[in-house]
Amino acid sequence: MTAAEVASVVAAGLGVPAVELPVADGGDGTVDAAVACGFTRITKEVTGPTGEPVTASYAWRESAATAVVELAEASGLRRLPGGPRPLTATSRGTGELIADAVRRGATRVVLGLGGSASTDGGAGLAQALGARLLDDSGQDLPPGGAALRDLARIDLSGFIDVAGVEFVVASDVDNPLLGPHGAAAVYGPQKGATPEDVAVLESALSRLAAVATQTHGLMGAVEHDDRPRPMGVAGAPGAGAAGGVGFAALAFLHAEIRPGIEYLLDLLGFGELVKDARLVITGEGSLDEQSLRGKAPVGVAQAAAKAGVPVVAVCGRRTLTDDELRAAGIEAAYALTDLEPDPARCMAEAAPLLDRLTRRLAADHL
Repeated sequence: MTAAEVASVVAAGLGVPAVELPVADGGDGTVDAAVACGFTRITKEVTGPTGEPVTASYAWRESAATAVVELAEASGLRRLPGGPRPLTATSRGTGELIADAVRRGATRVVLGLGGSASTDGGAGLAQALGARLLDDSGQDLPPGGAALRDLARIDLSGFIDVAGVEFVVASDVDNPLLGPHGAAAVYGPQKGATPEDVAVLESALSRLAAVATQTHGLMGAVEHDDRPRPMGVAGAPGAGAAGGVGFAALAFLHAEIRPGIEYLLDLLGFGELVKDARLVITGEGSLDEQSLRGKAPVGVAQAAAKAGVPVVAVCGRRTLTDDELRAAGIEAAYALTDLEPDPARCMAEAAPLLDRLTRRLAADHL
């Protein structure tokens, strides 16, 4: 179920007035959450991670000249019908969505990173915005991370005018671009990369960082920031997000990286809505240790705590103890597997099980 579907079922089953506010943390569902909160969906045909066209969308709010672009929409793993392509997948489609938003008049672009299919350092994104990545003979590089090993020069003379546009990366990933905690080593295997592929991608991303730093003064792009950043932009926390798209956002768009759920809650007006609430209900498919690392439920709990409003959670399953939940600010969690131990049936009958779970929650807390 999507966040909007879960919110609808829960609101209907509570028996009291409820405000529905589907949220996301920058990954899958971020555009849907923004649309559910009043943004307009803009749909475009763009380049998918394999180079084939895909239909993708971003969220647009005319009154604020703000676009919410979700990388997974155009460049996500779900856009790989033939399976992973760790060496050749491109982030170009995400750049095409950003370019469309800028041409539409955006003065703020929020880029949600998560679920990426590529490990190209954001090269495809930069190319879509007008950058030329050239080899020794002056030829444009083909798509994908592996091709970056042949990078000799970056030409930004045709780069889209982004003066006056604020770029915010909504991501909870703090990995640098390179090294044992970098984009290739940590996330490459999740995208089908073998150990040999990881070595190729690490070398390629190192080449991208070296050429970009040497030819475009990216060390200087960090000098206005008081935080120490070893290795310049490549070493910045979050540069390794989404296969290195974080690096491209920092290097070429001078983006600011913000915690995903925290920023999106602000953007969607959670702070004002929670003031009049007696209870906040949040949720996630699997409420587990990963949830404690800045995922949506904990971010919601932290934001609600500032207003003194208690928080409970619904989920498909939970592995966290009661003490771990309370330490994260969640008073109780209600899992579909409490009602139906078979995960397959939980997924097949998610809505009716959630309705039953909601009524139990309401009896306990309302």
